[in-house]
Amino acid sequence: MRPPSPLSRRWLLLAAGAAALAACGRKAPRAQLVPADATVLALGDSLTSGVGASADTAYPAVLQRLTGWKVVNGGISGDTSAQALDRLPGLLHRHQPALVIVSIGGNDFLRRQNAAATRANVLRICSEARSGGAQVLLVAVPELSLMAAAGRLSDHALYEEIASELKIPLHAKGWAGVLADARLRSDQIHANAAGYEQFTRGLVDTLKDSGLLAR
Repeated sequence: MRPPSPLSRRWLLLAAGAAALAACGRKAPRAQLVPADATVLALGDSLTSGVGASADTAYPAVLQRLTGWKVVNGGISGDTSAQALDRLPGLLHRHQPALVIVSIGGNDFLRRQNAAATRANVLRICSEARSGGAQVLLVAVPELSLMAAAGRLSDHALYEEIASELKIPLHAKGWAGVLADARLRSDQIHANAAGYEQFTRGLVDTLKDSGLLAR
């Protein structure tokens, strides 16, 4: 085989460099550390508000205990992604959080709402939170399926898509892991105190891995 000409070698080097730059462009930038005394907004539905447990064992309360952050429980039972999007501007104005943790969409799935509309709403929530000056961490929510009915849950694909598109951290398999375990549930769609504790400890690991929380 003939060795490549100087021109061919130069072209290969340029192509390799372009590929490396493209790969770097796809990599999410490391998040900035959120100070210990910062305000953090947990936006969501009943899994955020803490249905199935007491107020002091809901995940925002557990997160405040584990991190030292002031965590605002912005969860409302029954909220859809559209309703959470409507509430977001007022919450951002009132609390001016350094970080918004977005966990929403479960009620959209339960009500069989259009997945494209849910995706658009969650994307807007994350984008508007960032435009308001906050960092964002997205929490994946399980999708409805025949496997889910059998207790085998998996995250809806839209969450990984959005996190990749916006280059924001994603906490994957948190709710899916808790709600698949009967010992960690108060009913089929809500955690109990032990479930919220386990979810939050996994969330803390993701916060540390992403650089939002000190190790």
